[in-house]
Amino acid sequence: MIDLYTAPTPNGWKISIALEELGLPYQVHVLRLQEGDQKQPDFLKINPNGRIPAIVDHEAGGRAVFESGAILLYLAEKTGRLIPDDADGRWRAIQWLFWQIGGLGPMQGQANVFFRYLPEKIELAINRYQGETRRLYEVMDARLKEAPYLAGDDYSIADIACFPWVFAHFWAGVPLDGLDALNDWKTRLEQRPALLKGLGIPPLPDLSGVASAGRTMVT
Repeated sequence: MIDLYTAPTPNGWKISIALEELGLPYQVHVLRLQEGDQKQPDFLKINPNGRIPAIVDHEAGGRAVFESGAILLYLAEKTGRLIPDDADGRWRAIQWLFWQIGGLGPMQGQANVFFRYLPEKIELAINRYQGETRRLYEVMDARLKEAPYLAGDDYSIADIACFPWVFAHFWAGVPLDGLDALNDWKTRLEQRPALLKGLGIPPLPDLSGVASAGRTMVT
């Protein structure tokens, strides 16, 4: 059994999607981020950085693993799945995984903050982070014109890492218009039952009307 400490965010959904795809048994512990559950002493013993997600693998003697990219690699290596067997494919998957962690996640995360959350709308910051997120989507689109998945012919942890962010593009106010390969990839992944189940763990917040409400992308 794996304990999953998570919340309804793109980084959290990465791990519930992977666990569902792998069919591993797990128990969900939902942390209330706005109430500071992630800063409580018991959780800080699991992740001293006080962020979700994190797991505890009881099959491995209670091993704790934090940081979403590290968890995805851990689960792939634990099962021998969701990462290519050949060296070239493996490193393509790892490169795109790190690309998401170092680029897409931070840039889109900042776009979310400046576009959606801050009461003061700072146009320079909104333009900066929405524009960089869109550029990164274009990088993905170019890659997906070459291969059906980021690592090549097979679905991998690289796709799982990127999907929740692309899925939530509207929250950052960044359109996917004109990105045909990226939209095709997104549509194909949305047909995977395990992915859809993982995307609902924890349940999505009520986003009714959000996609069309509020600001549009500033370019």
